[in-house]
Amino acid sequence: MKRFAASLLLLLAAGQAQAQNPTYQVGTTTLTLSTLTTGLNTPWELLWGPDNFLWMTERGGRISRINPTTGQLTPLLTIADVTQAGESGLLGMAILPSLTLPAIPQYSVFVVYTYTNNGTLKEKLVRYYYDELLGMINPVVVLDNLPATNIHSGSRLLILADRTLLMTTGDASNTSLAQNPQALNGKVLRLNPDGTVPTNNPTAGSLVYTLGHRNPQGIARVAATGRIYSSEHGANNDDELNLIEPGRNYGWPTVEGFCNLPAEQAFCQANNVREPLTAWTPTRAVAGLTYYNHPAIPQWANTLLLVSLKAGALTTLPLNASGDQLGTPADLWAGTYGRLRAICVSPQGRVYLSTSNRDGRGAPAATDDRIFVLENRAYSPTATQAARAATWQLYPNPAAADLPAELNLPPLSTTATLELTDGQGRRLWHETLAARQQSVRLPASAPGLYLLRLRTPDGQEQYARLLRR
Repeated sequence: MKRFAASLLLLLAAGQAQAQNPTYQVGTTTLTLSTLTTGLNTPWELLWGPDNFLWMTERGGRISRINPTTGQLTPLLTIADVTQAGESGLLGMAILPSLTLPAIPQYSVFVVYTYTNNGTLKEKLVRYYYDELLGMINPVVVLDNLPATNIHSGSRLLILADRTLLMTTGDASNTSLAQNPQALNGKVLRLNPDGTVPTNNPTAGSLVYTLGHRNPQGIARVAATGRIYSSEHGANNDDELNLIEPGRNYGWPTVEGFCNLPAEQAFCQANNVREPLTAWTPTRAVAGLTYYNHPAIPQWANTLLLVSLKAGALTTLPLNASGDQLGTPADLWAGTYGRLRAICVSPQGRVYLSTSNRDGRGAPAATDDRIFVLENRAYSPTATQAARAATWQLYPNPAAADLPAELNLPPLSTTATLELTDGQGRRLWHETLAARQQSVRLPASAPGLYLLRLRTPDGQEQYARLLRR
């Protein structure tokens, strides 16, 4: 009897584990879905950061980093002037690493959100600087005073290869704005990081990259081809998946979906309208969009991954080689986990996606909102990755200005040079470290932010920051 009871408990435990980590079959590849983080409130953006952490916005105004292995969440900032109203609040985010000292976590972080100006809801784009010691600092308004409402405010952000920025905007429930070339709503905008107009935009002096959009909710770029794709909410019909081409018109509000009605055909011919690659009726509230091309899931090579809110689906959209046509869309699931809004892919080929069940239109579970990980656990990369450089152990940091700090390293295999420079790049102190040396005392220095640089004879460098207070 005791053996039977024990066996039963093991079977029940196995069944619970399977229910908690469901699997999905994609050809011969088995994908496992697991929960990474719970207890969130309407995640809006999910990015794989240059620091190999997940970065997330929540609609109420919080920006966080999430450890992709443990799920531990580190809040970075809650933006005080975010106004969350209906579908509006803190929305899209994009991260632009610094061109200098790339080994040091220092980025421009762009976020778009709605705020209240003299009692009226508006939308703006703000750039923060992120420093590993100082956090999110120095906010600068890049673009503001865009009309906004509690619906149709977009907005996703995307950094292009030339370090310009794309920003999608909804029509703010004013359909006339989408076709007005002077208005910034109902558009995909392209701007320099400082908010100025790129010299090669389709119209000189204008931020407008494309027009005729209702409410774009996803944007992605394929590096190999340079092609850009966007998902867009339709009204009562024709959610769209668009290929974004500079200077093109996407039809709204005259054209919904394809140019297949007489009035639409005339408008399309006269206004350089680009038809969608595909459209969905009934609508699914298509949202986050990303690109997949990793050997961990070979069946998804050269494929767009799309999540949707109303349908609650993860949809695969295979591309042809040139990227201008789609194969047959397919849902991996639909409705199983509620509303899905954001999605991204890690360099290891794992897919991260978030629910949006606390956005006022879902039926949240006790652990919602959540971030899931979808992965092929049987995948092992064949290429050998280079070993990471030794990790700094700098203590204390921040450090008192009038006291030395202690730097600890794993044993060095060779001699190395260590130098301390100030914020203007002036060398204040240096020392040659012996092979196998494991520690060094750094001198006291005035309050400020300092850079430590370790150089080995083979040309390798490591960096760390020291904050003196």
